[in-house]
Order: sequence, then structure tokens, then C-alpha cells
Amino acid sequence: MKMYLFVFIIVLSGLVKAQTDLESDIDMTIQNAKKGIYWALNNIPEKKSKLDNDLIDEDKLFASVKLSKEINGVKIEATGFNNSYTVTIKLFRSNESLIKDGFIKIKEKSENSEEGK
Repeated sequence: MKMYLFVFIIVLSGLVKAQTDLESDIDMTIQNAKKGIYWALNNIPEKKSKLDNDLIDEDKLFASVKLSKEINGVKIEATGFNNSYTVTIKLFRSNESLIKDGFIKIKEKSENSEEGK
């Protein structure tokens, strides 16, 4: 009976460690996808309507980002990578929220008239 209890404890501890490793790998993958989202928000092009980019660090792909301008906002899709895991985050941000958060700036009419001169 003691032998079965010992084997059960060893198997249970192995499962807990495997679950912890899985959760940490998934968390890191989500963090990489978030990095892609933040990169896209900070690099919204003024004239282009679409932007695709891969974020690479130390010869490792950690995020792939797609940004497209939509009516009244932008759509961002970021896929984070870590080991063999991938997580994709898709979001839409309105122009009002982008202006409010400082990601894009609106041109005032006085700036437009000065640029034309």
C-alpha cells in the first residue's frame, strides 16, 4: 500500500510541474502578442492603409503583426510565438480612443493652412 501511495505522489507532482510549465509558456506567448499590439499602436502609418511586420529578437520570431486602417479606427492582429505555442490577439481601436490615448494626433486647421504656404 505504501508503494502505491509513493507512486501516486510522484505522478501527481510531475503533473503539477507540467501544468506550471505549460502556464508559464502560454503567459510568455501572450506577452509576445501584447508586444506586437503595442508596437503596432506606436507605429500607425499616416498614409499607408495596411502594415505587416514580424518582430524578431536574437534570431527568434516573437510576434507577427498586421495592422489595417478601417473606417473610424484601426484593426490590429498580433500573433505571439514562444517555443511551439502561438497566441493571436485581434482588436479594433477607434480613432477617438487612439487620439485620447495619444497614439495619433489630429492636425488642426491652422497647421494645415500653414503647411500649404
